[in-house]
Amino acid sequence: MSKQLPGIHHVTAIAGDPQRNIDFYTDVLGLRLVKQTINYDDPGTYHFYYGDTVGSPGTLLTFFPWPGAQRGRVGVGQASATAFSVPQASLGYWIERLVRLGVPFTGPSTRFGEQTLAFTDTDAMPLEIIAHKGEQTGGGWDGGDIPSEHAIRGIHSVTLSVADSAPTIALLTGALGFRQIGAENGRQRFEAGNGSGAGAQVDILHQPGGPRGAMGTGVVHHIAWRTPDDAAQKEWQESLTAAGVGVTEVMDRQYFHSIYFREPGGVLYEIATDQPGFLVDETAETLGSTLRLPQWLEPERRRIEEALPPVHVPQTVGLEA
Repeated sequence: MSKQLPGIHHVTAIAGDPQRNIDFYTDVLGLRLVKQTINYDDPGTYHFYYGDTVGSPGTLLTFFPWPGAQRGRVGVGQASATAFSVPQASLGYWIERLVRLGVPFTGPSTRFGEQTLAFTDTDAMPLEIIAHKGEQTGGGWDGGDIPSEHAIRGIHSVTLSVADSAPTIALLTGALGFRQIGAENGRQRFEAGNGSGAGAQVDILHQPGGPRGAMGTGVVHHIAWRTPDDAAQKEWQESLTAAGVGVTEVMDRQYFHSIYFREPGGVLYEIATDQPGFLVDETAETLGSTLRLPQWLEPERRRIEEALPPVHVPQTVGLEA
């Protein structure tokens, strides 16, 4: 294909209590709170972004926290697990850390030749840590208590559970340009781009007759794939439309521009631009430290802040100039 998706830009999920969400992803997993903003479609709700030092595409897991929202059900038609990548030599560190912090897990188990730990967050969202056997790109975030050599590097892959895998695979390998690189135990693995970037892999689980997933806390809302800029995104919009895929208009998400469409298995996809990134309204040193609003919502700041539950965000430490 003349154009390729390098891999995942971010994964967005639904959480319950916002403070518990911050505490788990910063204190337990050692990710940086890159940005605290709001859901532009629901300004009474936070939108938290977690990732590496500057929120690089491929490292980002984001959440809409809705306190008191109904618990979701993970199942068919959803992303059923989100996996983080750590260096191959760091698995022992993560086993010890999860034990010490009282986070139950299963494994390690072997998947496509890599060791995997499976666990859940405070909203029962399925997560995995995979000791990636390939070259690691990026350095993760070392501003917390996790040594840099063991820090999460980014998203390794996502698992999609679908009742009929054929249409999902046809879109992946056709219009989206992925290629299959493996199959085992009812799981098929596909790779985007040149396979070297963070989040370049996606697994498909064929689960005919499996229970349908239900949206709510602890469930992935959508998966966003990367594209470098607006021009490339427009090409994707046009080519997907020509292929009969119902694609939205471009939406301004302040730190990237987005188009959305639903794949045949029911999972909501997004294609998000790498530009302009998270430094447009904060410095690298102050990322995530204060609530950021887009310009068009600044006149409503007082009302928005009063509606949001107060949260304590971790102090930024350890960032080299």
